[in-house]
Amino acid sequence: MFDKANRVFETPTRYQNFIAGQFVDATGGNVISRESPAHGRLVSHYPASTRADAETAIAAARQSFESGEWAFSYGGDRARVLRTVAGLIRQNAEELALIETLETSKPLDAAHGEVMFSAELWDYAAGAARMLAGDSHNTLGEGMLGLVLREPIGVVGIITPWNFPLLILSERLPFALAAGCSIVVKPSEFTSGTALMLAHYLKEAGLPDGICNIVAGTGDPVGQAILDSDDVDMVAFTGSSRVGRAAIAASAGNIKKLSLELGGKSPSVVFADCDLDAAVDGVIKAGTINMGECCIAGSRLLVDARIADAFQLRLAERLLSLRMGDPLDPSSRIGAIINQAQFDRISALVRDGVRDGARIICGGDPDNHSGLYYPPTVLADVKPGMAVAKEEIFGPVVSVMQFETLDEAISLANDTEYGLAAYVWTNDLSKALSCSRRIRAGRVWVNSALAGFPEMPLGGFKQSGNGRETGRYGVEEYTELKSVHLQVGPQTERWVEGA
Repeated sequence: MFDKANRVFETPTRYQNFIAGQFVDATGGNVISRESPAHGRLVSHYPASTRADAETAIAAARQSFESGEWAFSYGGDRARVLRTVAGLIRQNAEELALIETLETSKPLDAAHGEVMFSAELWDYAAGAARMLAGDSHNTLGEGMLGLVLREPIGVVGIITPWNFPLLILSERLPFALAAGCSIVVKPSEFTSGTALMLAHYLKEAGLPDGICNIVAGTGDPVGQAILDSDDVDMVAFTGSSRVGRAAIAASAGNIKKLSLELGGKSPSVVFADCDLDAAVDGVIKAGTINMGECCIAGSRLLVDARIADAFQLRLAERLLSLRMGDPLDPSSRIGAIINQAQFDRISALVRDGVRDGARIICGGDPDNHSGLYYPPTVLADVKPGMAVAKEEIFGPVVSVMQFETLDEAISLANDTEYGLAAYVWTNDLSKALSCSRRIRAGRVWVNSALAGFPEMPLGGFKQSGNGRETGRYGVEEYTELKSVHLQVGPQTERWVEGA
């Protein structure tokens, strides 16, 4: 694997867009060059697509949808294509994981795990393609039969972020394809490699031309063209709440449906009766996975005041053994931050937290490390009004607050504009159920962190977005319902007298 990485460094991979079944460069031939955040060496060249490229892809998607070749095809035929893609992802898992590690700096083992789970999502969607169904009503009277049809919504734009490139795309694309939609994908300009590789698998699997188009480039012009187009019926966007608001405004042109997975400030709620060793490990996982660059990161630690001091110390001790370094090194669990701008934002928020009265338990000193490596950091004595308690940091930083009672814990957990996820650590079933029901979040993990299954839906409450992805709900998200009133036998009603 190291040898292969060295060959990539010697000859960076050059990718092409996938439009109407063809692999093409951007208009004008311009490229976006990507350096590995961990190594500072060039690894990829993506097309720097223009608005015209995006519009060509949208037109191809529109034409393919209107033809009905995929939209009204047999679900079993769709399933075969999706299942074949799942197999190709598994066959190429090592290459895909290496691309993601070089472009994102996530540890190689983590990238491989995400690739394999992505294949699971494609397999699940393949099964779901056969299960889509409507309804019927045989109780509308002797002469009327009611049918409820579930149809693909149309052309879907999928705009994905840089932190989990293949995984987040796989939480959306196969489900939209299972529903019968045509799609235009715009991956992040920082991590487009695996999305553009996926195009080759779609081609090999026999997906008809124009059904899925993948266009690399920046948010403006490519993402904006998708949001602005009257030929796009729905947009699935994953990213910041700020950009999500812009997507809502842009969708007004043709009243697009939106599925938005936006920012998060997820609480890890730790009660005194929990398994402390398991909770410490789970809090670290939830707070530092993917260098904390994760929308469902457990970045707010709410801990029972009776155990707070001891828990913080145990947390700090365990974090000291968490190896940070080259993501290609199998012993590394923390890689580099995605870019300098994000690194500087993390540093600034931690400094502001200390200025506002927070106390560093561990980490918080990136100057002791070279490159874009930010050490896992725990901030104690955090108050709810501080920026580190409210803003999404998107780095390996955990802000600790204390509670005295169950009600106070739930109140603190809900004291945020976000509602994407929550983690609860307790051996008391009553507390676990109370938190699960009362915390306003799209996903709640109890005595576990980040366990994922294709069957389970994901999405947010409040300013963390709307809509649901994955599971059977994820396929239904990309459909519309149509009511058909079918007259059975002769029509005896006459609206016009004497007719």
